[in-house]
Amino acid sequence: MAQFLSEDHMVLGTDALNADSGFQSAMANVDLGLQFVVTDGPDGNVDYYLQVGDGSADLALGELDGADASVTSDYETSAAISKGEMNVQMAFMTGKIKVGGNMAKIMMNQGLLNEFARVQSGLDIAY
Repeated sequence: MAQFLSEDHMVLGTDALNADSGFQSAMANVDLGLQFVVTDGPDGNVDYYLQVGDGSADLALGELDGADASVTSDYETSAAISKGEMNVQMAFMTGKIKVGGNMAKIMMNQGLLNEFARVQSGLDIAY
């Protein structure tokens, strides 16, 4: 079992995204880089990113140069979304996540983001 927001979590998440037929379908012809910032975690803030392009996805710790958009939330919200306990759209509408950058690209790829959340909620993660 991987620890939430650890290197093992990123590897497990990348493998799951690239193996999932629903996510594969959603990312066809998509080129998108999302920077995530999780604040107030047990070990402080954590930056990670999702890079989708050329038919594959990469989830990794760190900062993504040239990200299309950024998503910021606190640890509690990020964990709830990861567990499937909170809907991404509801978190956005209630101000629990902040999105910056290319909003049009985010809106165009809503299906991909929903598939990303679905796949992540099925991972064996310790919180």
